[in-house]
Order: sequence, then structure tokens, then C-alpha cells
Amino acid sequence: MVNIQSIQTIQINGTEIRLESLAQASLILIAAITIVFSNIIYLASYLNYKGPMEVINYYYLSLSVADLICGMFVVPLSVYPALIGEWVYGDYVCRMMGFLAVTLWSIQIYTFMWISVDRYLAVRKPLRYETVQTKTRCQCWMAFTWISAGMLCCPPLLGYSTPLFDEQAYICQLDWGNMAAYSVTLTILVFGPSFISIVYNYTYIFSMVRKIRSGEQIHDKEYATALAETLSNPNHLLSFVLVFMFAISWSPFISVRIYELMTGVHIGNSFLQFGLVWFGIFNSFWKIIVMMMFSPNFRLALKIFCLTICCKTRGRLQAEMVGLDDD
Repeated sequence: MVNIQSIQTIQINGTEIRLESLAQASLILIAAITIVFSNIIYLASYLNYKGPMEVINYYYLSLSVADLICGMFVVPLSVYPALIGEWVYGDYVCRMMGFLAVTLWSIQIYTFMWISVDRYLAVRKPLRYETVQTKTRCQCWMAFTWISAGMLCCPPLLGYSTPLFDEQAYICQLDWGNMAAYSVTLTILVFGPSFISIVYNYTYIFSMVRKIRSGEQIHDKEYATALAETLSNPNHLLSFVLVFMFAISWSPFISVRIYELMTGVHIGNSFLQFGLVWFGIFNSFWKIIVMMMFSPNFRLALKIFCLTICCKTRGRLQAEMVGLDDD
């Protein structure tokens, strides 16, 4: 039974809960549901798709798996603490949550780096791209990324750092302050090569796009034809938008943290701190919207997945698939 006690608090089964906390917990629950549902749809669509698939899609699948793990094992643990304002699952779970969050974040940054490298190779070597970027090589890079990210982020998990519960954002994080040298090293290892690669690779790609559009002559006709065809691939724009959205989502949080670190002043506005963290986490949901807008291949896979669920006979499904491919 719910009794309204005041404008700012309600009582649920004898527990007094602030309306602000209820709203924040509801938002976190919505985030968990949307992140899990959207990434299950994405993964199921591509796993169901039997047509030819570009190598870069394996990087997208890696991003989706990371988002799904975040939505299943990180986000839901913040719902109840947001209601009551304290962590109730113990230090070990808090430590695991902090480790998992930073590991998944590192995996995504590294994956964006490999995506930019993939797009660079497609433009730099359009005639040899399919021999340079193979399915097996891509899968090996993804396995290396997941393993290396887990190993780089594991020292705090082994007891070298105490877990901290953020009472404003309702998430657990590891105390990186007492391991300053390690924290700086990890930041350099994750951000350094990734930032340099992403900036350089996309600068090169867009410079080649500008060169083609300006009508600049390329003496090797075969290379020019292959390059023009490669640059028409929507994955160039799609991958850049994904990187841009990730940067937009997390830049406010990173900027505030850098400001607090440099000035020594903690911004105590709870709404701001909550919004910064969860605006970044919602990036795990925005990806599927970007995919639907910029990826014809994903739209086709999604349509086929929907037909697979709705259609009762395989013959009808195959007929619909042919019709979709012709479109």
C-alpha cells in the first residue's frame, strides 16, 4: 500500500522513499531494460542473418556484447541502491561492478580504435583490403582486446584498491586515487594509442573523401575505381558516428572529473553528477539507433529477423528475403 506523506517523500511498505530517488531508480531501470533489449535484438538479428557479412560487423558485435554485459550485470545493481541511497550488496560485489565497468569501457575504446584501423585499411588499400582484413584476423584482434583489457584493469580487483559507492550516481567504482601511478599508466595505455589512431585514421579517410569529391586526378585508374567504390560504403560514416556519439556521451563526465582533479574542488550537485554518469551509460542504447539510421545491412538483418519470428514457413521467409535483397 502506498501512502503519500508529503510532496517530496512517499512510503512503500513502511519504507520512506524520496520522490527524487524513485525517479532516479526508475530511470536506471529503464536504462537497464532498453540496453539489454536493444542489444539482444542487435545480436539476434546478425546471428540469424545468413547472408554475406562484412568483417567490420564483428567489431560491431563486440561492442554490442560489451553493452549487453553492462546492461545485464552493471546497470541493474544500481536500481535498489538508488531507492534507499546506500549500497547493500557487499564490498566484493561492489569491487566486481567497478572492475567490470572500467573493463567494458576500455574494451569499447580499444574496439573503436580497431574499427578506425579497419576503415583506414579499406581506404588505404582498397584492392587488398579483403586479404588484409580477414574474419579470422578480426576475431583474433577482438579476443586479444577482451583479454588485454581484463588484464590491464584487474590489479584493483586483486585487493590493491578499495571499492567506493558513489552516493550521487549510485554506481560502484574503484578507488584509483591510492594507485596514482597505476591509474596514470592505465589511462595512457587505453587512451594514448586509441586517440592517436582514431584521429589519424579518420583524418586520412576524410581527406581522401575530399580528394575524390574535388575531382583530383588519380593516375592509377584501377585504384581510383576501387577507392571510389570503397568510399561509398556506409560503414565509414557509420563507424565515425559511433565514435562521435561515444565521445559526446562521455566527454561531459570526463571534463568534470578532470576539472575536479586539477582544481581539487568537488562539484556537489547531485543532479549533475547523476546526469553525467548515466548520460554516458545510455550510450550503450544509442548505438542501435545509429545502426538503424546509417546501416542498410543491419536494417536488412533486422527485417529478416522479424520475418523469422513472424513467418511460419521457411519457404515464405526465403521469398521475403529475396524480395528484401532485390530492394
